[in-house]
Amino acid sequence: MQIINGTLSSETSIHANDNRGLNYGDAVFETLRVQQGKILFWEDHYFRLMSAMRIMRMEIPMEFTPEALSAQIQELVEAHELSAKTAVVKLLVYRKTGGLYRPEQLEVEYTISLRAIDSPFYTLEESDYEVELYKDHYLSPSLLSTLKTNNKALQVLGSIYADENDYQNCLVVNTDKQIVEALNGNLFLVKGDRIKTPPISSGCLNGIMRKQILKLLLELPDYLIEEGPVSPFELQKADEMFITNVVQGIRPVTKYRKKQYSNTVAKDLIGKLNARVRLS
Repeated sequence: MQIINGTLSSETSIHANDNRGLNYGDAVFETLRVQQGKILFWEDHYFRLMSAMRIMRMEIPMEFTPEALSAQIQELVEAHELSAKTAVVKLLVYRKTGGLYRPEQLEVEYTISLRAIDSPFYTLEESDYEVELYKDHYLSPSLLSTLKTNNKALQVLGSIYADENDYQNCLVVNTDKQIVEALNGNLFLVKGDRIKTPPISSGCLNGIMRKQILKLLLELPDYLIEEGPVSPFELQKADEMFITNVVQGIRPVTKYRKKQYSNTVAKDLIGKLNARVRLS
């Protein structure tokens, strides 16, 4: 069951023959975490979606208000009887049928779907998590690379590479040979009391959880924050490395090549993140 253009429907697929999102990647999306009936960081998600739609020259419907969309998400959560549990929701917006590369219209359609997950709050996984650089293809930094569109060929191929080589994730490298992000989230490095993350200008996703972690760090006098280019050499000098996204929260990396990492800062931050979620 999902919501299609505002209506709860038992239809579970999108017709491929005329869908511009599937045929041309003419789509943007948001992945949200709904915890005990509350959409986490909804305002940030909503405004990122609106920004992405404007950049993609999509016409934003009058009914695309934060109140209307959040009500539809809540309706879907309730229809799946997940109001007291945790769900991951995908809001996918794609341009209406018509045209080839050049669309015949700028109006959009959308779907909202979800899946249940077990964790009632953010937890810190401490199992082995090894990463490697993915260098078969490089990311070209631009405004488009910072958006959540469904043009994710690099991430798909990187995930296959990681699976074939027994890595849990890979780090994306841009055309300037800088480390940009992980395949599924933003990257943070810890060295002493300094915490560094690649800047948006490097081409990384403008991540919602990245934003939350930076907000948390600004309130913590024990840490110094830096947004700056990250070279591959810095990875082996770091004491700690972790990946952030809205679904998992914070995922510590345990190993990169011969380097083993601790997770002290990640443990500190996950507790503060959960506290912020409860109070918001």
